[in-house]
Amino acid sequence: MVTSDVNNLPNRFFQPALSSQVDGHASGLASDRLGELVTDTQDVDQCIRIILTTPKGSDPHRPLFGSNLHLYIDYPVNSARPHIVREAVNALREWEPRIEVVKVTVSLVDVAALACVVEWKFVAGVAEESFMTNLALGTAK
Repeated sequence: MVTSDVNNLPNRFFQPALSSQVDGHASGLASDRLGELVTDTQDVDQCIRIILTTPKGSDPHRPLFGSNLHLYIDYPVNSARPHIVREAVNALREWEPRIEVVKVTVSLVDVAALACVVEWKFVAGVAEESFMTNLALGTAK
């Protein structure tokens, strides 16, 4: 959706679209999606990605924003899994009040990469529909 009139947006939750994924990682604002907005489930999906990939303390105006998922990337998978699940659930509970986390799954993709899947649903949703956000942790070689 491309619009210049913010007063006539169909949804009250929106944000600029981040650029497409490059090598499994979002590369931030870039010209490939300039002027596009994400709304509804895409907005929440993007917020989840931002919250979970932002290390705590890296935002100078909100030092408590984000999560500590990055601390557990080099742990053995069986040791990292409960920490990643806890960090993801706690960060999303604090920073994304529009959703309820249903399940967080962590699995080994490669020797140097983990896949984290967050299953969530809207708190005030009429339907019991759940959505999934896939997140790559670490670097696949």
